[in-house]
Amino acid sequence: MTLFPQYLYIVAAALFVLSLKWMSEVKTSRRGNWAAISGMVLAIAATFLAYPVQHVPLLIAAAVVGTLIGIPIAMKLPMTAVPQRTAMSHAFGSLAVALIGVAEYHQRAPNVDPFTMSVLASEMILGFLTFTGSCVAFAKLQELIPGKPFVYKGRHLVNLGTLAAAVVCAVLLVLHPGRELLVPALAGFALLFGFLLVMAIGGADMPTVIAILNSYAGLSAAGLGFVLNSKILVVAGTLDGSSGLILALVMSQAMNRSFLNVMFGGVGAAPSGAKGQVETRSVRSYLPEDVAAVLDGARLVVVVPGYGMAVAQAQHAVKEFADLIEAKGGKVVYAIHPVAGRMPGHMNVLLAEANVPYDRLLEMDEANPVFPEADMAIVVGANDVVNPAARTQADSPLYGMPILDVDKARSAVFIKRSMNPGFAGVGNELFYLPNTMMVFGDAKKVMTELAAAVKKN
Repeated sequence: MTLFPQYLYIVAAALFVLSLKWMSEVKTSRRGNWAAISGMVLAIAATFLAYPVQHVPLLIAAAVVGTLIGIPIAMKLPMTAVPQRTAMSHAFGSLAVALIGVAEYHQRAPNVDPFTMSVLASEMILGFLTFTGSCVAFAKLQELIPGKPFVYKGRHLVNLGTLAAAVVCAVLLVLHPGRELLVPALAGFALLFGFLLVMAIGGADMPTVIAILNSYAGLSAAGLGFVLNSKILVVAGTLDGSSGLILALVMSQAMNRSFLNVMFGGVGAAPSGAKGQVETRSVRSYLPEDVAAVLDGARLVVVVPGYGMAVAQAQHAVKEFADLIEAKGGKVVYAIHPVAGRMPGHMNVLLAEANVPYDRLLEMDEANPVFPEADMAIVVGANDVVNPAARTQADSPLYGMPILDVDKARSAVFIKRSMNPGFAGVGNELFYLPNTMMVFGDAKKVMTELAAAVKKN
């Protein structure tokens, strides 16, 4: 390899590191995206310069097919489907890494040294289990299958037994690299384990699952980088794997649950015992005009966005409402819970798309001291992240999770389609408080009508 491709690899690696740093803050996130894109372009160019290319027509055909599929998805994909797209990106990326590992094995077998074989086997296990796990995550997010965890007696033994079988195949390959039939067996057990693992995780925990699958995909790529002697693949995969793992741990901490509980706890399998009691009660429904009347003269309004806002694509209507409140002398801020939506940063991305100022997006620790001063908190399609059951119901799957203190505002408005509970399946006592106003309907329609009513007042 000549020096020029190596210099390009160094620049690409630096851009990958900078992209993570810049994407850690909302105001520099666009710069971070461009840095990551530029780094990947340089890495690909350096690879073409460093290594001879075989089967050029096949390579060109693959690039064309990928481009024709990728561009329409990127241009037309609604923001609500970004979590699903992320899950499928993990699926395809990890499958590619796993299949390359299989190809490398067949090219080198039976003369594979123990270290190389152990790395190959490990990255194949991670790649294949990430593929099926990501496919299940996509199906749950897209509501192709139920979001509730698939739990049954003895599931942990089945899961661990399946993983153990894959590990045994890996150990036997290290000891006897010429036994090629062990490779499809290893792949089969890893694929099955990934399926069983994510099937047993509830929809409420999908943001954390996406983060950890991202970590698995990155670690698998890093392992392949050691086998291929590709330093840039090791750097990129390690950055991806470590950042995904850290993010998963941060998400678990935000829910005040251990990482193991998220991955193996089967949370959400059955509703809380209080759910039935909550559902038997009725609430009074209000109109947007009623909310606008209460808002008259409000000095501080806190908007709490949730997945319902994403589904309705209501972020622009929310911004229009906020502009009207501020035109009347009030102030609007946005309280963002770390696990709101279906992927990390989901609400931030949606509100940024609507040109909401970055300094108005408050993280949970910043937002909670603001609620007691707020004239009104408006919850747009959120539920679990504001549910007081997290404080009071010890038998609730939400118990112990830090929540946004919506109940401490002078008044609260919930915009929801129905009285259905959130992903955790727990009824929300906030719906029945005397200072709560329930407005039922599509979030975009309600916020548009509320903005019109505020404008008239």
